[in-house]
Amino acid sequence: MANSIPGAQTERRISWLTLFFGFSAAAIAATLRHNLWAAGLAIGAILGWLNFRWLRRALDALVVLSTAQEGREKPKVPVTTYLASLFRYGLLGLTVYVIFILLHVPLGSMIVGFCALAAAAIVASVWEILSPAG
Repeated sequence: MANSIPGAQTERRISWLTLFFGFSAAAIAATLRHNLWAAGLAIGAILGWLNFRWLRRALDALVVLSTAQEGREKPKVPVTTYLASLFRYGLLGLTVYVIFILLHVPLGSMIVGFCALAAAAIVASVWEILSPAG
């Protein structure tokens, strides 16, 4: 079951908190009639959420690979694992560039929206520290 995996609940919490923080900030910006900033905040939060999901999948694959190669002196990591990481960052960068150029969304707003991931990780970590083990 997914709950038996250590950290699965924290990962889910980070996922939804990222979107919650990003969309909350976007709603506040939209209320203040800063529509381009609201769009950038929402886009940044979505990109942060996607980045987290892709990173989680990549790390899960590395765990499976390392577990399968337990006992080897020098485990081998497929080149595709490295290429997937480069592709992830390239795709994020290209997406931000296209949105910035075509839609004229402020770059700063997308960066601040992307920071929703960091805020979510901090809140989820504090949540884990303060919640009783059980």
